[in-house]
Parts: sequence; structure tokens; C-alpha cells
Amino acid sequence: MQVKAGPLLSKINYPADLKQYSEADLEQISQELRQYIIDVVSVNGGHFGASLGVVELTVALHYALNTPYDKLVWDVGHQAYGHKILTGRRELFHTNRIYKGISGFPKISESEYDTFGVGHSSTSISAALGMAVASQIKGETDRQHVAVIGDGAMTAGLAFEGLNHAGIENSNVLVILNDNCMSIDPNVGALKEYLTNITTSKSYNRFRDDISNVLAGLSKLGPNAHKYVKKIEKSIKGTLLKQSNLFESLNFRYFGPVDGHDVKRLAAIIKDLKDIPGPKLLHCVTVKGKGFALAEKDQTKWHAPGLFDKITGEIKKSVQDKPQAPKYQDVFGHTMVELAEANDKIVGITPAMPSGSSLNIMMKAMPTRAFDVGIAEQHAVTFSAGLAAQGLVPFCNIYSSFMQRAYDQVIHDVAIQKLNVVFCLDRAGLAGADGATHHGAYDIAFMRCIPNLVVSSPMNEEELRNLMFTAQQENVGPFVIRYPRGNGVMPDWKRPFKALEIGKGRKICDGEEVALLTIGHVGNFAVEARAELNSEGIYPAHYDLRFVKPLDEQMLHEVCSKYKHIVTVEDGTLQGGVGSAILEFMADNGYHANVIRLGIPDQFIDHGEQAELWAECGYDKASIIEAVRKVAVKRTTNTMVG
Repeated sequence: MQVKAGPLLSKINYPADLKQYSEADLEQISQELRQYIIDVVSVNGGHFGASLGVVELTVALHYALNTPYDKLVWDVGHQAYGHKILTGRRELFHTNRIYKGISGFPKISESEYDTFGVGHSSTSISAALGMAVASQIKGETDRQHVAVIGDGAMTAGLAFEGLNHAGIENSNVLVILNDNCMSIDPNVGALKEYLTNITTSKSYNRFRDDISNVLAGLSKLGPNAHKYVKKIEKSIKGTLLKQSNLFESLNFRYFGPVDGHDVKRLAAIIKDLKDIPGPKLLHCVTVKGKGFALAEKDQTKWHAPGLFDKITGEIKKSVQDKPQAPKYQDVFGHTMVELAEANDKIVGITPAMPSGSSLNIMMKAMPTRAFDVGIAEQHAVTFSAGLAAQGLVPFCNIYSSFMQRAYDQVIHDVAIQKLNVVFCLDRAGLAGADGATHHGAYDIAFMRCIPNLVVSSPMNEEELRNLMFTAQQENVGPFVIRYPRGNGVMPDWKRPFKALEIGKGRKICDGEEVALLTIGHVGNFAVEARAELNSEGIYPAHYDLRFVKPLDEQMLHEVCSKYKHIVTVEDGTLQGGVGSAILEFMADNGYHANVIRLGIPDQFIDHGEQAELWAECGYDKASIIEAVRKVAVKRTTNTMVG
């Protein structure tokens, strides 16, 4: 469904068109842009609240800057929908996050206005600083470099590293802090409290406005006036806020807080800041979900609500006529509470994803034993290691693609020390519409090479519960459980716990000539494929590995000595994945079966529905059937050989 833009927005294809309007028109353009986002996202889905919150800021930036010559870097991309619409993609915006459509995040290959690809948070300051230094080296002294970062993303170590470096470079960098007290869930930590103090200090805000004109006048009094103005400014901020200014201690000129929804003032401020040299920070206070009442009220729910009625606000959900299997994340969340009730050593940790991981269930039931540490994956892992070093059993829940950011901590702080940290990697495998930055393609490959680590993946909800139960037994050591985004296969999933033998797989069925070796949820694709193949007179065996490390060598000896053809199926990269592990085992033991590996190829996979991407990568049900048909011999009798 193609949505019609408002009368002014419909004439804006690029920022150059926007500049043809007067400042007085910016409010109407902002209203039309906000309504266009609401209209499109309500019928096509996507991230919602974040982009509504920066509509005025987006308009002001493209009005005041000379993009794409001036470099604008959006942190993450949840907030960049308005940016895409104003930079040549309005007519394509209905394809946002849809298979073969435009990306939900800024992407260099998609537009020259997307100066840096951003899917994970907290990269914008470092990237903008790199661009600014490059401009200095090239002599492009008139080029502006702007990083727009949310206060949630500012909690990550990389953001502080970027700020720390930018403060010693005399580079033309403007950091715009989009302060709405939210990432996906409400922000946590000391930085949030610090920013709240700034934005709520009535004395500081009132006196700041009164003194600004005086300082502006003083700056004209002579060559040393600028130095004195900065000292006076810093003194006022430090005195009235009863603390030194964090950003100015890092050599950033701090401006704000300002109303992030006053588009005309924002445009004027950004134009003025272009003339001030060195690193600067503009603190904008915004409301996530601005302009859509329900999204303002329940910001977590409306971060990415799916399809909804833009008039009533009713979120559209399909109605099922029979019980449905739960999401893996919800099985994790409820199981955490069960396990923690029985084992007082268990604690839960997540880096800013309590609702996405469903750790919020435990946070509500046991608030003193579940921790949201903010967007800080490295800290989450080492914090977990500290807990484990003192005898607790932390379950550290991190999305698979986010775990990439904490790899050193897994090796150095957990694995080397053999600490019993349980890593629950949600969104493992192809994660869907978020695309390449969010697919959990690499965790099998980068985890299975680490000594002391157990790496596992459940085929269904019962297996997830049992792996979690197994991981919290005494002296198990570092333990990884990977599971996908979305629903499992068992409506009746809440079964009694059973400890599993670590490194032991299971034979699902015997067969002839061909053996299917699967790991995790994709084993269910093999079950469906096998049923269809059986109807054709083809009878492959099926083994569920369950553990990537250690491998069930006894089971593999049986498979490799009995079957001519082996088809491995995994929801992870083929480079260094499960198929590679099987080939290594065969080489080490002198086996020569024909191996066909199905999984994610050696390329970055774009966005789309999971089923579309499984098919594209060639490991869905149809692909498994095709792979087996190529090597299997049909049997004409009803008696299975052997």
C-alpha cells in the first residue's frame, strides 16, 4: 500500500528541496513527516517510537547542514526513518525492512546520505571523529561532522572511548545527544541520573538562559575574552548542578539542554554551532514516540509494535484457533524464574534487553537477582564473571550478534578461568528484518574454538529448559546455549527438568544411505523434510547433535561408518560451523563419507522474513529435501534395509 505524503513533504525528495522552504515552514514539514512515518509503519511494520522522537531534529539537521558533503552519522538506525524519507527514499519507504526492499538501518551501499552503516549502537562518535580527522588531513576545513547518539547508546564503552579521543583532537565534530531516557527499555545507570539532573535543574536552566546574552557580549571584548567566557560558563554549570560537567571535563563544549521538538530553534542552533571550532556536544531533550499518544505512554511496547491501527492504536495480532508454541525467549524468561526459585545462586544479566530477552519476567519476580547493565556487552560478561568468581551462577543473556562485541571478555575473563557463566545467546541464526547487523550467524564458529567452553543448541522448548537446568549444575563451567528468534514447536512445553549428559547427542531415527546431522531449531525442518521424503520412498536417518562442543564422538563414529552420505544442517555460517566440525572429525578419524553442508554461506545476508532467508541460504525444508534427493536411492519395497 502506497501512502500519500503531505503537500510540502511530497515536494521534498532531497535536502536541497527542503532548503527551498522558510524556517516558518519547518513545523508543518515536521508534522507531515511524522504523520508519514505513522501512516507507513502502521501498515508495513518496523521500528516506530525512536524515529517519531527525532522528527524535528532530523528536519533541522538537513535544513542547517549541507548533506551529504557534511557528514551525518546516526547511531543505530531505529531513529533514521525520517532521514531516509528526506534523502531520496520516500517512494521506497514502504519497502523498509521487507525482503529485497530498503534496509531498516543506514547503509553506505544504499545512499550517499548514509555515511556509515549502523545496526549496533554506540559507534557514531568514533566514526564521525574518524571522518573529521580524515577531512583535516585532506584540507576540507569547511566540512561538518555530526554524530546523533541516544542517551541509551552513550552507556557503551565505545561511546566513551570516542568522546575521550575526540576531546584531544581539534576536530570539527558535533555530538548531538538525543536524550529521551530510553533505548528499547528504560535507560539505567549513573549517566541517566546525571542527564536527568541537568534536564530537571530549574535553577540551572533558568540562569543559563539569563546569562547566555551576557556571555555572548563578553566574547566580543578582546582576544582573551573567549578563554574567560569558557571559565565563567564552566563555573556556572558546575556550581548550579553541584557537580562538574562530564562532557566539558572531556574537552567538549557543552550546549543545552534544548527542546528537541522546537524545530526552528534547533535549526538556528545547529547553524550557529557550525561556526564554533573543536568538539561540541548539543544536549537535546526529546520524547520517544512523540506525536502518537500511545507510543509516548508505553515507549517499550511501541519501539517496534508491528502492524497497528493508526486511529485506535490497536496492535494487530493474528488469531489462532489452537494453542501456539511460545517464543524461545519467553521459555527462557519463565524457566529462569523456576530455576532461580530452586537455586538461590542463580542471577540474571542482560545488556539493555530485558523485554527482548524476556529477562523482565525475572526482574519483576526477583528484582534483586536480575540486572540490566545498560548497552554494555563487555561489562555484562565481565560483571557475570565477577559474580561467578564468588560462587553465583549468572545467566548472561545477550543477542548472538551483540555477543560479538564481548568476545575478548568471554575468552579472557570467563573461559580461561573456567567460571560457571551461562551465556544464553538469543536471536542465534538468521534474525529476520533487522538484516546483516543483527543475524546471529557467527557464534558457533567463534565459540567452538574456545577451550573450556560447552556450546549447545536446543531443537525445541523442552530441550532449552533441560540445557538451562544442566548448565546450572555444580562445576559445569562456561556454558553457551544458542536459540533463535521466534516461536518453538511445542505448545505443551513446560515439562519436568532433566539433566542432560554434556556432549551427548540423540538419534531421532535410523535410515538408509543418507544421514541428516542437525543442530538446534533447524532440526525441525529436517523432521518435516524426512516425512515428505519417506512418502517418496527415501529414508534418511536423522541425528540431533545438541552439542557443538564437545561433539558426541560415539554417535559420529556410528554415523560416519554406517552412511555413505551425510547432510549437515545449521542456522549459522558454514565457515567454521558445525559442518566444518564434522569434516574435521572425519579427517582426524579417516572417514570418507560424502558430506553436504547446508547453512549460511560466506556472505552477509540482507533483511527479510526468516523463512525467506532460510530458503535463500538453502537450509529450509525444501532445500533439505533437494539435497537428500540428489544422493539418495529410492526404495521400491516397504522394508527398510538394515
